[in-house]
Amino acid sequence: MDTDNRALRSLAQTYFDSAYEMDADKFASIFHPSSSVTKVGDDGNVSVTPIATWLAAVRNLKAPKQQGLERQDQILSIDVEGELALLKLKLQIPPRYFTDMLSCLKVDGTWKIAQKVMTSKL
Repeated sequence: MDTDNRALRSLAQTYFDSAYEMDADKFASIFHPSSSVTKVGDDGNVSVTPIATWLAAVRNLKAPKQQGLERQDQILSIDVEGELALLKLKLQIPPRYFTDMLSCLKVDGTWKIAQKVMTSKL
């Protein structure tokens, strides 16, 4: 379990670094290829975006790091049950603050994000 906790903390750090750098390839390394991103859109409807589509959008975003923006990353919780884990993270990509729930699966001995559910606020 301690090994899993360390591996999931490392995954979270890669996630935070990817967001700060807006590095789609780094993000891709921790997401399972069949994963997706789910959120409630500005129109109030739930949107589910396949990871490939989401990564393509990330490639067009300006990185907070390039803009010299302050970084705030926080692991709120890690819950592990066998080969299943749930990470609850907070981070900022100014001007927005995000809370992300990452459902992770241990695939061939490696933790991968299977589903990202997110919300944000200004």
